Amino acid sequence: MRIVVTYDVCTETREGQKRLRKAALTCLNFGQRVQKSVFECTVTDAQYEELRRQLVGLIDQNEDSLRLYRLPEGERQHVEHFGKGASIDFDGPLVV
Repeated sequence: MRIVVTYDVCTETREGQKRLRKAALTCLNFGQRVQKSVFECTVTDAQYEELRRQLVGLIDQNEDSLRLYRLPEGERQHVEHFGKGASIDFDGPLVV
């Protein structure tokens, strides 16, 4: 499944800055950054649950915000992109 992960982490404290870095690194393990705090991920159900578990355990629910959006099948027809930063086609051939 394809998902979009967004978060807003309060960075007024050192702990918040650490949470922000950890959230980004966690998301990078599952997908690609498309904006500073927005990631597109292609995951299995098990990977989704693991990503969700890690992120929910990471954020401060009194200060931060986390959203996970599941994209419908055939999502490419629902996504428009303009500007730099082309998306990676995870289903395409891998060129090394």
